[in-house]
Amino acid sequence: MARTPQDRRSLFGDAVLLAFLAAQFFDGAFTYIGVHHFGLGIEANPIVGWYIAALGIGYALIVTKALAVGCAAVLHLFARHRMIGVLTILYLAMAIRPWVHLLAAID
Repeated sequence: MARTPQDRRSLFGDAVLLAFLAAQFFDGAFTYIGVHHFGLGIEANPIVGWYIAALGIGYALIVTKALAVGCAAVLHLFARHRMIGVLTILYLAMAIRPWVHLLAAID
């Protein structure tokens, strides 16, 4: 018996994907603010830093976040929701939290 997309639909999977998308949005916004405030040297990811130097901050963030969202969409389609959850937690711990601490220190 063939599975339909509704059979694979998961409330947990949808919630995890939304959390991942929110993490991407906030990481992009905080990166934009941080780079504008502190300069390019503040970006800890050398690949993102290179993209910012080559393309400018706007295009670089669009490209990197679109790639991350596209990869998450593929994982979601293949019902790899736990993996998206792990990636979301990593983003929260390794990207969002440091930006929040750094940006909160701005007067």
